[in-house]
Amino acid sequence: MTLRLFIITAILSFSACQSGPKPIDYGSDMCQFCKMSIVDPRYGAELVTEKGRVIMFDAVECLVNFVATDAAAKGAMLYVNTYDRPGELFEAQTAHYLISQKLPSPMGGFLTAFTTEEARRQLQHEKSGEPISWDALPAYVKTIRL
Repeated sequence: MTLRLFIITAILSFSACQSGPKPIDYGSDMCQFCKMSIVDPRYGAELVTEKGRVIMFDAVECLVNFVATDAAAKGAMLYVNTYDRPGELFEAQTAHYLISQKLPSPMGGFLTAFTTEEARRQLQHEKSGEPISWDALPAYVKTIRL
């Protein structure tokens, strides 16, 4: 009986330490980078440090800037909200991105994330714009005046 209780306690302890993204409270949570309220569920982002600390952002542009300038980003998990699934967090490195003047993002970079290439392509057909990869985002974000 004592062994079973120990095993159950150990399992609960380990599962409580697991970290991951947390739901954004739109309209209340603040962006760590620009200090604006996170209000649009199509554009928020999160970084989860190796220690499990969750850092929230109002736009992909802020996340990319933070990753480039803060040591806390090393080894972190990165997530973005996507246009095709507002309010859901999706792995930033696997998302598909579009720069379109017809899709203004909160920080003015006209940068929008999508869960699939097909969703990105469909909106690109409707709104125009240029696709951009995750790896190309740091150079692009440097050109934006935030």
